[in-house]
Amino acid sequence: MKPIETGKIVNVHGIRGEVKVQPWCDDPEIFQTFPEVQIGQTVYPVQSARVTGTAVLLKLAGVDDRETAEHLRNRIVLADRSLFPLAEGFFFITDLIGLEVLDADSGQNYGTLTEVFQTGANDVYEITDLEGKKRYVPAIRNCIIRTSPEEGRMEIRPLEGLFDQ
Repeated sequence: MKPIETGKIVNVHGIRGEVKVQPWCDDPEIFQTFPEVQIGQTVYPVQSARVTGTAVLLKLAGVDDRETAEHLRNRIVLADRSLFPLAEGFFFITDLIGLEVLDADSGQNYGTLTEVFQTGANDVYEITDLEGKKRYVPAIRNCIIRTSPEEGRMEIRPLEGLFDQ
């Protein structure tokens, strides 16, 4: 399994060991397709998953009572990243954080991508330079020229005036 963080256990539900997960993905219903999840170093087969509001209730094999479920509270849930098919040109946020950000034309190093803000219209990338100064770049085709997590880099062409200061 090549795991990726998919959510956090925020509570327990009932007396039969269900855990309440805050999903960290666009579609919480995808949890219903997970054959198993990893929590810490333990892999748990998923017996059932159901969406309730903005949360997911998971019933995991071997977690059969409230007390056992309590031990999982505040733990991160991982799933195999192959369960999340991505279209070409789309990336997991976790794979973008830490990329070196370079100017597509000059090669100038702008810093490291340190945060992704999901604003609705388009994402915004926070870039932190070596002095700790933060700059923000809209994740649009005019700005983001090439993204290569495999190479650890992103090439951008900032909009005119974006980095003037």
